Amino acid sequence: MTPPANPGPQRWLFTGDSITEWGRIDKRDPHDLGHNYVQLLAEEHLAGRTVLNTGIGGDRLVDLAERWQRDVIDLAPDVLSVYIGINDTWRRYDEGIVSPIPDFERRLRELLAPFAAAGTPLVLVSPFVLPYTGEDRSWQEDLNPRVRAIARIAQELDAVYVPLQEPMTALAAQIGDAAVAADGVHPTPAGHRAIADAWWQAWRAAGMDAPESSAH
Repeated sequence: MTPPANPGPQRWLFTGDSITEWGRIDKRDPHDLGHNYVQLLAEEHLAGRTVLNTGIGGDRLVDLAERWQRDVIDLAPDVLSVYIGINDTWRRYDEGIVSPIPDFERRLRELLAPFAAAGTPLVLVSPFVLPYTGEDRSWQEDLNPRVRAIARIAQELDAVYVPLQEPMTALAAQIGDAAVAADGVHPTPAGHRAIADAWWQAWRAAGMDAPESSAH
């Protein structure tokens, strides 16, 4: 008798800031996916799986940490994807609120380590920024070391790593910065499409199993 095929992970949780939240109406309902890269993944590659979204706009890592129990641990994900960090950088430049890189790295590692120890597949998405004529977006001094910190944690915890700066910059070179992220940060539909594609490509490149119901 042929054993049943492994159905793969059933509960996929995406959390983070406004880029993950985008389009969510009821932010208390993790089943409200919004209109963003999470929705695209849910409709395509993760069709038939339970996909949850607890992204909240404006969140820095410290804000995500405060709701970690309710919006992450209590939802018991089989796969956890975290996309955070751009607001930690942004608040330095628009409000003078500094999120030191060592503190950011330590806190993020502490949040994720129990999931890694339990064998939960992790996905870490690193933030990007594009030029914007309305405000100065020369944030590399703060953003680049933050991205490197996220990459280090991904390597240490054997997480799937999704770097976005290069693919988003490449897309912007083709269709224009504003066509990818109108304000240099928040993606347009084309930007969310690119994030979804980069996320899935990184997942598959890491050798992770594709759900049987995958559309692609």
